[in-house]
Amino acid sequence: MLEQKIALVTGGSAGIGLAVARQLSARGMRVALAARSEKTLRDVARELGGEAFVCDMNDLASVATLPSKVIERMGALDVVVNNAGLHHRGPLLSIEPFALGNMITVNLTAPIVLCRAAVPLLRAPGSIVNVASLAGMVPMPFQVTYGASKAGLRAFSRALRDELAGTGVTVSVVSPGPVDTGFFGAELERVADVAFSQPMSTAEQVAKAVVRCIDEGTPEVALPWLSGKLCTLGYLSPALTRLLRPAMERRGARNKQAYIERKRATS
Repeated sequence: MLEQKIALVTGGSAGIGLAVARQLSARGMRVALAARSEKTLRDVARELGGEAFVCDMNDLASVATLPSKVIERMGALDVVVNNAGLHHRGPLLSIEPFALGNMITVNLTAPIVLCRAAVPLLRAPGSIVNVASLAGMVPMPFQVTYGASKAGLRAFSRALRDELAGTGVTVSVVSPGPVDTGFFGAELERVADVAFSQPMSTAEQVAKAVVRCIDEGTPEVALPWLSGKLCTLGYLSPALTRLLRPAMERRGARNKQAYIERKRATS
């Protein structure tokens, strides 16, 4: 089904984006990889037989030209995976205002701009998959701007899906919980304990969900499955979320410490 198709994957040089690119490439799809890190990006593109497009998602003018550049170099565009993300962790007042704006730009504005540029150019049947987060389903402290950006991306995706009904282009959103990638980076100690209260997914599991959305046009996949259901319940009942949060934070603190110790043991 995916053979001979062209997919643009943002944040494609590492983590979830790299896992998505590898799974699509393994199934015969040609991948266009977009990211900031030029050397790593070109190495990955060479490995997968794809094409590298150096792009900073904060540069909206460059984002807007990505689809046409892909078509110019690769001949067509069938799939867009908006995966690139940015997360500055901690209390709102500990983060510089400019950094907060960058989160909104990378996580929300850039995907909207990219979708706007891509939709008229996508071959039908085409697919757009936006990678959001469970943080966008339930408002939580210490990730207020990140959660807001991902909530906005979910709302945009669901509305655009309805808007494009009947055009041959499907829009899906994948909302993972914590994922064991380099996205935590050096800020691991600053990750809120509650983020570790739910099981951690792998990049490959999230990529599999993305591919499922491309294959089946699934509106949304939340993972892990049970965490997604709990987030839906928490959104519908904010009082229940507040009641359960202390227990979730205690459990998350234990899981987080165990995760840190495992990382130290293997480093």
